[in-house]
Amino acid sequence: MGALTHESLVEYLLEEAYEVAETIETGADEAELKGELGDVLLQVVLHARLAEERGVFGFIDVARGLTEKMIRRNPHVFRPDGSLQDTFPATVEEIVLKWDAVKKAESPQRSTPFEGIPVALPALAQAQKTLDRGERAGLQAPEAERNPVVELVETRLAETIETEAELGELLLAVVRSARSRGFDAERALRGAVRHYQNRYPETSAPGS
Repeated sequence: MGALTHESLVEYLLEEAYEVAETIETGADEAELKGELGDVLLQVVLHARLAEERGVFGFIDVARGLTEKMIRRNPHVFRPDGSLQDTFPATVEEIVLKWDAVKKAESPQRSTPFEGIPVALPALAQAQKTLDRGERAGLQAPEAERNPVVELVETRLAETIETEAELGELLLAVVRSARSRGFDAERALRGAVRHYQNRYPETSAPGS
């Protein structure tokens, strides 16, 4: 095995993160979840150690930076010295607005709410994150470009889909149908997400 690098460790970081997700989604016991979280933490430690060997930063710097960011981005929870505020926002909406305002102040150069969404995200995750950012920025939803197929799917969702399991079956059926016709469902959804994002090339962005 060659020398460890940030690049060579990426695949393991992704793999461990997916294993944590699988552990949670399959209802595994707490001991297994603890172990999987430890595996993710190990990846963080390894990356920090590589940086420390180059004299850039270490694990303590990573933890300190995270603490500072959480205090900075949550003024509704923390005072500047890290102590808790006496009162907190009454609604989730207020919390989101405060969070977005801080992030926007941190990255004023961002011209669109979609900046910072990793292009390597799976298409469904990228689509959900994109729609969430768009809604929070007050952008028009994709309904403006609807077609009969979209309307049919949305009607079925509204009328018959009541659980995530049923939604999963519907999505699997869409992929199965796409595959039978020679379409790549992942690529198709990525294209639709890009098309939606490109409708707003410069928009006031809430940050990431």
